[in-house]
Amino acid sequence: MTDQDQAVSDEDLATPQDESPEHDQHDQHDDAEPARDKPSRRELLENEGDIAADYLEELLDIADLDGDLDMDVDGDRASVSVVGADLQQLVGRNGEVLEALQELTRLAVYRETGERSRLMLDVSGYRAEKREELEKLAAQTVATVKESGESASLDPMSPFERKVVHDAVAAAGLTSESEGVEPRRYVVVLPN
Repeated sequence: MTDQDQAVSDEDLATPQDESPEHDQHDQHDDAEPARDKPSRRELLENEGDIAADYLEELLDIADLDGDLDMDVDGDRASVSVVGADLQQLVGRNGEVLEALQELTRLAVYRETGERSRLMLDVSGYRAEKREELEKLAAQTVATVKESGESASLDPMSPFERKVVHDAVAAAGLTSESEGVEPRRYVVVLPN
C-alpha cells in the first residue's frame, strides 16, 4: 500500500471525534441538501389529487369496477374525474352517491395530510353536465328577475349546485343568496 493509499484509508476511517469543528461544519454544509421551500399551493393540490386517486383506485378494485382516473388542479382545488362505462352506481340518484363518495375521498385526503380538502370529484362527466344545466337555469332565472324586478327562488340544491348558480348569477351582474336548512337549502336570485 502506498502512502497516498494509506492517507485515503485513514481519512475514510476517521471518526467524528477525529475531525475539527470547522471540518465538521464544512461537511454538513456541502453534504446537506439545500433547504427546500414550502411546497407551492399547486404542489399541495397535486398531492391531494394523488392521495384521492390512490383511495379511489382501491375503492374501484374493491367494487370490481373499471374506471380511469384523471387528476387536475382547477383554480383553488384539486379535481379528480373517474371515467368509464357503467359507473352510474357511483353517481346515484341526483348525484347523492357521488356527493357521499366525494366526502369519503376528502376524508381520506385529510387523514393523510391533516388538512381539510376542497377536492372536487366527478364520475363519468356527471358534474360537468350538471354544471351546464345549472348555468342555463341561472341564466333563465336572471332574465326573469331582471324583467320582473322581483326575486326568484329555485328548488333545493346540493352545495355544489348552489355554488354553480351563485357564480353564474354573479357573472350576470345580480346577487343571490342561499336560504333554508340542509338538505333543503335553495338559492334566491335578487333584483338589483
